[in-house]
Amino acid sequence: MKPDAVRGHLDGLILAVLEDGPRHGYAIIEALQARSGGRLDLPTGTVYPALRRLERAALLSGTWSTVGGRERRTYTLTRAGRHALAGQRADWNEFSAVVDAVLRPAAGTS
Repeated sequence: MKPDAVRGHLDGLILAVLEDGPRHGYAIIEALQARSGGRLDLPTGTVYPALRRLERAALLSGTWSTVGGRERRTYTLTRAGRHALAGQRADWNEFSAVVDAVLRPAAGTS
């Protein structure tokens, strides 16, 4: 799946993979791949700017740590992030139901 396909939904996807606990940037990319069955293979140039934007918006909090001699930033969902995720899910459910209703073949057509 192309990175453009997730435009407008990336924030919700990131928030969702952080719902079960903190992760560093590359682990977020791996979680997106795993949860999508490998269909989401997003480049770091797409994910890391989104992480910084979500942190500036206080939807994530980030902390630096050193692991194996390398600095890495670990992100945690904030209370505001959990609230935003709930809103993203509601918006997605409404949007996907509308798209499904339009794309579904009309009754009596093949």
